[in-house]
Amino acid sequence: MSKYKIAVIGYGEVGKIFSIGLLGKPNVTSVSAWDLKFVDPKLSAEQLEHAKKNGINAQLSIDEACADADVVISAVTASNTLDVAVAAAPFLKQGSLFLDLNSASPGTKQEAAAVVDGRGAFYVEAGVMTSVPPYGIKVPILLGGEKSEGLAQILNEWGMDAKSISFKLGIASAIKMSRSIMIKGLEALVVEAYSTARFYGVEDYFLPTLVETFPQIDWSTQGAYFFSRVVQHGKRRSEEMRESARTVSETGAPPLMASAIADKQAWLAQIASLGVFKDLPKNARWQDYSDCLNAHIKSSAK
Repeated sequence: MSKYKIAVIGYGEVGKIFSIGLLGKPNVTSVSAWDLKFVDPKLSAEQLEHAKKNGINAQLSIDEACADADVVISAVTASNTLDVAVAAAPFLKQGSLFLDLNSASPGTKQEAAAVVDGRGAFYVEAGVMTSVPPYGIKVPILLGGEKSEGLAQILNEWGMDAKSISFKLGIASAIKMSRSIMIKGLEALVVEAYSTARFYGVEDYFLPTLVETFPQIDWSTQGAYFFSRVVQHGKRRSEEMRESARTVSETGAPPLMASAIADKQAWLAQIASLGVFKDLPKNARWQDYSDCLNAHIKSSAK
């Protein structure tokens, strides 16, 4: 029976979840991780302590992380998808599997695959179909590539929810990116529509019209959730939407909506970085987010 050494590239929210979630799974002998934060003097102590506390072997270079790994999992931001594949490729073990979890366009994934496969490893694309929290490693994932079916079987034995849908690269990513336009678009629409309604004091008239049209959705609760996700992860989401825009462009159509969604996500992320929402509790209402946002806009206009 095969034994597996796993390396996770990117020790952010998703990287941490997968590193810890896969440790101790059947036939997994070790889990290593590498992240630029590991060598950042301002961030390394906290990150290295987190890895040590959870039994993850923190590596100080990408070559050390990849050199002996049977499965390498790339879990970085969308804009770094290709860069990480290029950086890791020279150090991948022959016959190892490179699982790309990142939200990137079919074209980007195909470029990354060419680099990885060219080094004698096997690239498998993944489309992560919803937010990793609260699912953890059980988050639904679609896989594509020559080795996707075999890897799906391995991942499912580890308690994951993986499904191979095509030996052709780009299909899983196309599904993921199309979905992202809808979901991240809804987030951007909620931020803009709700804040506008709140500014004019018409939310008590506006929200019932949504309920009337889509009664199955709790628009207040959903609104708070959408606001919170963009405030927390808007920068990462905007990068994903740039890749969604690229996905649209690869069809020959102009990515008018995807580009606008990316801009809106990035705009709110930049405002959040100023600490505008820092005092809000975890269970804040959408009205609380909107009030903070509108107050910031008003003060900035003076």
